[in-house]
Amino acid sequence: MDFRSLIAARGALSGVIADALVVVVAGELKQQTLDKPLADALQDAVNQGDLQWKPGRVLYLHRLPGVKAPRVIVAVAADGTAKAIRTAVQAALGQAKGTGAKHVAVAYAGTGELGAEHAEVAVTSAADAVYTYRHTKPSAQPAPALQKLSVVCTKTESKAVQAGLARGEAIAEGVRLARECANRPANHATPTFLADQARQLGKQFGFKVEVLDRKAVEKLGMGSFLAVAQGSDEPLRFIVVRYEGAAKSQAPVVLVGKGITFDTGGISIKPSAEMDEMKFDMGGAASVLGTLRAIGELKPKVNLVGIIPACENMPSGRAVKPGDVVTSMSGQTIEILNTDAEGRLILCDALTYAERFKPAVVVDIATLTGACVIALGHHNSGLFTADDALAAELLAASRKALDPAWRMPLDDEYEEGLKSNFADMGNVGSRAGGAITAAMFLKKFTGKYRWAHLDIAGTAWKSGAAKGATGRPVPLLTHFVLSQARQPAA
Repeated sequence: MDFRSLIAARGALSGVIADALVVVVAGELKQQTLDKPLADALQDAVNQGDLQWKPGRVLYLHRLPGVKAPRVIVAVAADGTAKAIRTAVQAALGQAKGTGAKHVAVAYAGTGELGAEHAEVAVTSAADAVYTYRHTKPSAQPAPALQKLSVVCTKTESKAVQAGLARGEAIAEGVRLARECANRPANHATPTFLADQARQLGKQFGFKVEVLDRKAVEKLGMGSFLAVAQGSDEPLRFIVVRYEGAAKSQAPVVLVGKGITFDTGGISIKPSAEMDEMKFDMGGAASVLGTLRAIGELKPKVNLVGIIPACENMPSGRAVKPGDVVTSMSGQTIEILNTDAEGRLILCDALTYAERFKPAVVVDIATLTGACVIALGHHNSGLFTADDALAAELLAASRKALDPAWRMPLDDEYEEGLKSNFADMGNVGSRAGGAITAAMFLKKFTGKYRWAHLDIAGTAWKSGAAKGATGRPVPLLTHFVLSQARQPAA
């Protein structure tokens, strides 16, 4: 899609030329800064009960006299917060999709100036509205007619709007890449495919890309990662991508994404119902690739490293068995009590590998536990860290990105559940607090740097009729990396 700003004086929306004009109204009715044709139509619709002044309500007006745009869609944003505006824009664009409009202009009415966050919301909402997965479904519905979106603003607002458009478009492209990778079936989205995606990003944005094979991983002593991969005929890949946007002296931000391209559970095999959705178990890896793409577009002054351990978790005569003990790259031994708790086994070696970059901060992202879904549902990602300042930074990024997360406990007492009689630790604890003990397991490999863990098992994809990847938490991660670019160099 083509995203741009469109200059118009406040209160002169009737003269905006577009196939459809979306008017987002916030605040009270009397506060709307609309010229007479639009103001009269809005007041009449409210008086007649055709438009309720509630968040997300929309009104479609066709060929309104005195208005150049042939289609007008009024959407209510209530308090005018970014979240309310997103709800309004999404509802309006849903209405516009059913028309032949190719160019939609989004304008905001009410008090206050238009900011970058408003433009970003418009772009990401539009990108979400037009996304359709087609790679293995050639019979998919044709692309929506919407090809161009303009954000209407005044001259004084244009600089902020341009910044918001750029950020929104970069995030939207990152989300699209993450969704596209995760939506592909496991016979397409293999570890090798993820490595190829990383190499393509390297060529496009000048990233340094290194892909390690089994022999290189063995040499590094990643016994935990190797144990998970050994049951599959599909070769593992350990992917490292580096963006260097700041001085070499500045410690990098490191993102580690779980890349299980299909998870059967291994010998501890999963129930067959909905097992097809385990193609989404590389949602963490997909989000790292998507964030790298967004950062490549925006080029902030920050150093960023993406690490993706990628493999399948399959049952076979070679597969790791419950009770096996393996030695991680850190030298710590692990009793594998449940082969379906494999994500933490590949992440722990990647977290140890991250030490070599002497990072400013490490964030791992993983569709790690069903327990997190039970705890938080599908709205908030689970955030785990013992660092209060880091938690505050990530939560601030989640709010700014409208990509919510909720901080979970990480008290030392939870570590008791990981004790083993035969190794330094077991890979699972009891069922109670399963998402927390999983995070406690990872914490054992992060003592040399600031660290946080995002459990996205409930947010990386949707089930049911809307089944598909969401691209989360690319928006959160992108805003977090951008915020680190404003921190002083190490």
